[in-house]
Amino acid sequence: MTNETPTESKDFIREIVDEHNRTGRFGGRVQTRFPPEPNGYLHIGHAKSILLNYGLAQQYGGKFNFRFDDTNPVKEEQEYVDSIQADVRWLGADWEDRLFYASDYFGQLYAWAVQLIKEGKAYVDDLSQDEIRAYRGTLTDPGKESPFRNRSVEENLNLFERMKNGEFPDGARVLRAKIDMASPIINLRDPVMYRILHAEHHRTGNQWCIYPMYDWAHGQSDSIEGITHSICTLEFENHRPLYDWYLDALGVHHPQQIEFAKLNLTYIVLSKRRLIQLVKDGYVSGWDDPRMPTIAAFRRRGVTPEAIQSFVSAVGVAKANSTIDLALFEYHIRQNLNAHALRRMAVLNPLKVVITNYPEGQTDMLDAINNPEDESAGSRQVPFSRELYIEQDDFMEDPPKKYFRLSPGVEVRLRYGYFITCTDVVKDADGKVVEIHCTYDPTTRGGQAPDGRKVKGTIHWVSAAHAVDAEVRLYDRLYTKEDPMDMPEGQTFLDAINPDALVVLNDCKLEPSLAEATTQDRFQFERVGYFCLDYDSQPGKLVFNRTITLKDAWAKMAGK
Repeated sequence: MTNETPTESKDFIREIVDEHNRTGRFGGRVQTRFPPEPNGYLHIGHAKSILLNYGLAQQYGGKFNFRFDDTNPVKEEQEYVDSIQADVRWLGADWEDRLFYASDYFGQLYAWAVQLIKEGKAYVDDLSQDEIRAYRGTLTDPGKESPFRNRSVEENLNLFERMKNGEFPDGARVLRAKIDMASPIINLRDPVMYRILHAEHHRTGNQWCIYPMYDWAHGQSDSIEGITHSICTLEFENHRPLYDWYLDALGVHHPQQIEFAKLNLTYIVLSKRRLIQLVKDGYVSGWDDPRMPTIAAFRRRGVTPEAIQSFVSAVGVAKANSTIDLALFEYHIRQNLNAHALRRMAVLNPLKVVITNYPEGQTDMLDAINNPEDESAGSRQVPFSRELYIEQDDFMEDPPKKYFRLSPGVEVRLRYGYFITCTDVVKDADGKVVEIHCTYDPTTRGGQAPDGRKVKGTIHWVSAAHAVDAEVRLYDRLYTKEDPMDMPEGQTFLDAINPDALVVLNDCKLEPSLAEATTQDRFQFERVGYFCLDYDSQPGKLVFNRTITLKDAWAKMAGK
C-alpha cells in the first residue's frame, strides 16, 4: 500500500506534523495508532482513520500501533477482536509487532488513579448516575459540587481499594477526577474515571470489577505506547481539554491530539448502534452481509482494498464535517475493477437458443479476451455448441425502434462468436417465449464478416452443454434515501431500507471457467456488472455476489 502525499498539497494534519518535526517537539518521531473498541465490526469510516494513521507513519518513517480500547466488558466480544484484526490487515496496514490492548494497562491505570487520589485530584463519589448528570449543569449554568467531593485522601483511598476488591454493587460508587464543576468546558466538570462493573472481560476474565472510562484510559494508553500524534474524529474535539488535563496532572509523556472530519456518505448509515440494530433485528444476515457498510461486508461483496485506498485518498482530510456522494466511492470501485477484473460471460435470466444449422454434437473453442485493459491478462477458450443461453432481455419478438438486440429476422453478433439470425420462436401454452431458433454464419467466426457487413447488436451467451449453474445475488444500496436519518415524523431509518437491495437469481448459467473461481477473484460479467464468488459457495453450488453495476443507475434515476 502506498500513501504518498504531494508536498504542494499537504493537509492540515501533515502541516502540524511538519511543524512538530521542525521544532523538535517529539524529537522528530512520528508514532500513530488506530484504537478501536471491539464492540462491533469496522465500517468504511474506520477505513479512513486506519489509512490516515498508517499513511502518516509510513510517510514520515515512523511507527503505527494497533490497540484495542477494550474497557467495556459488557459490549465487547472476541468475535469483534478477530474481525477488526482481519479488516486492518486486509486494508494493508501493518502494525508489525505492535498489537496492544488497553486491558494490558489496567494495573498501571489503577496505580495512576491512586496517584491522583493521593494528590487530591480524584475522589470516590456515591452519587447515582442520574444525580451526577443533574449535578453536572448545562452549557449556560455551572455544575454543583457533589457532597462527597471533599472526602479525605485516606477515605478515598480506602473506598477505591474496596471498589476494586468487589465490596460494592454495580453503580454504588464511581471514581471522579477533581477538576472544576464551574468550568465552561463540561467535560472538565469532575468526569467519571472508574465505574463498578461485575462483568467478565474477554481478556482479563474476572480479575477486575472496576473498569476505566474511555477518556481516562485513552490518553494514558497513548502515553504508555509513546504515541506522538493522537489522530481522532471531530466528536472528540470537546474531549481534548480532558485528554490534556489527565496527562498534565500525571506528568507523563503527552501526545498531541488532532481532530479531523469523519467520513459521511450519502445512502449510508454508519452509526454503530444502528448497525447493531440491523444485525440483531434480522434486517441483514450479519455484520458481513454485503448490504452493510462494514469493511467485512465490502470485502465479501468483492470491493478491493485498493479501491478503498483510492477513494480515501481522493476524499482527503478536512477540518469540517461534510457528506460525500456515495457515487464517488462507487466510481473508485468501478475504476479499480475495470482495470483488474477478469472478463467472463454469464447469463442471469436464461433463454435457450438453438442454432439449427450447427452440427449436433460439435463443439468449437473460441478465443475470448480476459481483460481489454490489461494485455498481460491474456485470453481464454470458451466453448460454442448447438444450444446456447442468452439473456431474456436480449430477445424481443416485437421490438421498438432502435432495439439492436435479437428479434425475428434480425442478425446480431454473439460476443467472441458468430453472427446469428432468428428464424423461429417457440412458445409455451401461455404464450411465453421459451426457445428461439436461429441460424449462424460460419464465416463470421470471431465476430467479423468477411464480406464487410455490419451488425448493430452484440450479445453475450453461454454454451448450454457446458454451462455452470449458479445462484447470483444482486446487491444494491441498502437505503433509497440520500440521508436515511432524515425521515418524516413517525418514521425511522428502517423505513428507508431498499426492498430491492438484494435480489436472488437461482437459475443462472455461467461459462465453465467460473467453476474454478475463488473468493479472491474478481470478475466482470460482460454487459452485466462486477461479481465475486461468495463465501457460501460449495462444490456443486456456486454463489456469486454482484459487487457493483457497470454504470451508475442511481444517477439516472435521480436525474443527475
